Amino acid sequence: MPQTSPLTGMLVSSGYNQNQNQTKEEGLYYHDNTLVSGSLEALIHHLVPSMDYYPDRTYIFTFLLSSRLFIHPYELMSKVCHLCMEQQRLSDPQADKMRIRKLAPKILQLLQEWTETFSYDFRDERMMRSLKELTQRLSSGDELYRKVVHQMIQVLIRKLTTLSQYEEALVKINATATDRLTVLKAKPQAIQRDMLSICNDPFTMAQQLTHIELERLSNIEPEEFIQAFEKKDLLDNDKSCFSDQKKASSLEAYVQWFNRLSFLVATEICMPVKKKQRARVMEFFIDVARECFNIGNFNSLMAIISGMNMSPVSRLKKTWSKVKTDKFDILEHQMDPSGNFYNYRTALRGATQRSRTANSTREKIVIPFFSLLIKDIYFLNEGCSNRMQNGHVNFEKFWEMAKRVSEFMVWKKVECPFEKDRKILQYLLTVPVFSEDTLYLASYESEGPENHMEKDRWKSLRSTLLSRV
Repeated sequence: MPQTSPLTGMLVSSGYNQNQNQTKEEGLYYHDNTLVSGSLEALIHHLVPSMDYYPDRTYIFTFLLSSRLFIHPYELMSKVCHLCMEQQRLSDPQADKMRIRKLAPKILQLLQEWTETFSYDFRDERMMRSLKELTQRLSSGDELYRKVVHQMIQVLIRKLTTLSQYEEALVKINATATDRLTVLKAKPQAIQRDMLSICNDPFTMAQQLTHIELERLSNIEPEEFIQAFEKKDLLDNDKSCFSDQKKASSLEAYVQWFNRLSFLVATEICMPVKKKQRARVMEFFIDVARECFNIGNFNSLMAIISGMNMSPVSRLKKTWSKVKTDKFDILEHQMDPSGNFYNYRTALRGATQRSRTANSTREKIVIPFFSLLIKDIYFLNEGCSNRMQNGHVNFEKFWEMAKRVSEFMVWKKVECPFEKDRKILQYLLTVPVFSEDTLYLASYESEGPENHMEKDRWKSLRSTLLSRV
């Protein structure tokens, strides 16, 4: 699981053994020593450390990820704080100091894993308030614990600040990327900028695409996958657990990036007047897609293929006749959706294995076809009930969901090893792209309509779109 353990040494010195057998509390049900279901209250109790127990870290991740389907994170934090203080008698000023010294590092470790892995929960002021109240009690009178708490809070604040800055940057980027329709009417080729004038090296372009992909991935937090499938729990009379939270904004921004790249590819192909130039752009993108595959950047690869398969591009038969498509056919075969994307999944497993044994950062890069990852998690969520017939939480389902999400968490932490080219990045992120209608119009302008239906659409688009310019 993706958490780090800066307090591991303190835990070991306090008698904590991560491999110890877990106590099977009342209300929890196991099969082959694996927790498969339990009441929500029992699962919450199972999260809270005691004198001789610390929850398995895979359990911490899985429960914190899935619990938000049943209870607000701030309510869970409140319950955890209550159990820590009341059940462990931390609210008693006369409590045995040795008892507190044994419990404090374990509770701090739990809070540290929560703040590091599910940082966005703490955008809620109620979460921060509970966190500060509990850590203040734990660290009172102990300088070492005060330093640990201070560091934990500072790391959390920095991460939340980075998130806010990232969201502000996205707003600015999106504001500049408007439709390129005005270019279509005049087509002043002498002053028109296109991608090949910015970068004509496929390898460099693939590297810059990888920069964008990894930056977007790094800002997606695990809880966003659960929030994306928001569904009110049938046993709750309250409103949805996400109704007052910011929903999956980084995840949505990443999906939007895929769509933008697809439309950018189609725009760059449809925009040139001359057939020879369009063919050159097609071959360039085929080479970029191949380099993305070699890097392990499957998301950009699929976005490029999607853009080249859009109808306004695929209908350019005269242009395609000038393109050597052997390499493109191979790439399409790799991303063929048949057999539930069997070829892609095989390639992804290979890239994942390479990443695990990598000697360099470049070999660690695995950027999945993100829409398919979301689809997999969605169907896993839809295919099994959240609750058992007796009302218990179906934890077996959430083990599997956590496994998928935790693999993604490893991929998103890889730092891009390639040098940034800010000019190329600026172009990719902000250059205006054609809308679908404008793409069709540009396509018809480049290679005329072939039938009555296309002719009618061409006339309609010319009258509606060009009249606006």
